[in-house]
Amino acid sequence: MELSELSLAAAADAIRTRRVSPVELVDSVLDRIEQVDPDLGAYVTVTAERARRSAREAEHEAAAGRLRGPLHGIPMGLKDLIDVAGTATTASSRVRADHRADTDSTVAARLAAAGAVLVGKTHTHEFAYGLTTPQTRNARDRGRVAGGSSGGSAVAVASGTATFALGTDTGGSIRVPAALNGVVGLKPTYGLVPRHGVTSLSWSLDHVGPLTRTVEDAALVLSALAGHDPRDPASLSTTAADHRPGPGTDLTGLRVGVPRNYYFDHVDPEVEAAVRRAIDQLQALGARLVEVEIPMTRYIQATQWGLMVPEATAYHEQALRAIPDLYEADVRILLEAGELMPAGDYLRAQRSRTLMRQEWTRMLNEVDVIAAPTVPATAVPTDQQTITWSDGTVEGVSDAYVRLSAPANITGVPSLSVPVGHDTAGLPIGMQLLGRPLGEAALLRAGHAYEQTTPAREPAPAA
Repeated sequence: MELSELSLAAAADAIRTRRVSPVELVDSVLDRIEQVDPDLGAYVTVTAERARRSAREAEHEAAAGRLRGPLHGIPMGLKDLIDVAGTATTASSRVRADHRADTDSTVAARLAAAGAVLVGKTHTHEFAYGLTTPQTRNARDRGRVAGGSSGGSAVAVASGTATFALGTDTGGSIRVPAALNGVVGLKPTYGLVPRHGVTSLSWSLDHVGPLTRTVEDAALVLSALAGHDPRDPASLSTTAADHRPGPGTDLTGLRVGVPRNYYFDHVDPEVEAAVRRAIDQLQALGARLVEVEIPMTRYIQATQWGLMVPEATAYHEQALRAIPDLYEADVRILLEAGELMPAGDYLRAQRSRTLMRQEWTRMLNEVDVIAAPTVPATAVPTDQQTITWSDGTVEGVSDAYVRLSAPANITGVPSLSVPVGHDTAGLPIGMQLLGRPLGEAALLRAGHAYEQTTPAREPAPAA
């Protein structure tokens, strides 16, 4: 196994025990970027010299016995919505071509303080307003979509060009590409991870979280990210915590909700079969399965769009009027559509969310975790626009990918996507675990137990 293929936890242990130096690890990842990224397109910018300089500093600290923690010397990619001082934040858009950040975002500063090494900024669907990230190709099949909008971050982790990465998630943008590329994606509780210095898509739905190779890795990154920041109005007043799950796989006492509606409707049979096998594995580990009814499902899509579209348009109002031609057509149309939405529709969407949160709270009193597919289908070919289901229903690709992930953004509950197998074409399938607000521990416990008792995932094939 190449150093670039190590999990974060394995790399951290190798650095701690002096079997691997941060310089060797970072060089391996940079070599991998040079080898495969021209074909994959995960990165907007590769910060090679900065990374090598940081790796040397991390190595000197390690030699002096001053390890900062498990992220010390670990190579990371940051979605190009996340400010890093002196580095461009383009949002993968011509609108931001000349923008450079003056200061670090909160998450970039926290990761740097933990010793992580930035190797580059990863592509997003322009301003995170889409579910495919067209600049980036799927790590498992170059002819298929990477998923979005954190497609660059997911592909970087899946292909060995970052040991971990950060993404943002407004309607599924961490979990969708995680599922389509066979990695772990965590959308934390709304407000748990600060968003100061992160370009917004929709402020009442936006989250920042990690994409990693394992659930344990996600917990390690979350421990470095979480905590109150007064510069983010939504930031929760929580104290620092170690989110790592325990070593055991016994899930006795854990109640796993299995939806009887919505989450298995219009889902590819291979996806459903893989997720149900994974749920059976949770039961075999001691969890108790409980059927649950997902509330207010007819309002999910309208609520998601009713919140996101006007908030995105408000954020882009000045640029949209000054330089509309610099936006890609798909994003510009959505932003212009937002100007036509009446205020009453936005207020009704806010009311719907309030009611939905109340109903989800009641449902989550009955279970600790809900298990469901992350997305209803695996990665489609890059030129495919729609999915036709067995009953003849035709659904847009982006609508399909966001359908199962949006409820966690509307309600703010945490959600974890874990790989649970492949379809007959070899494309990854993801299972989504959802929990109560600030219930990350239950998700990480279940996800970690599952992956500890299933075969290890192979790295993405070389280009």
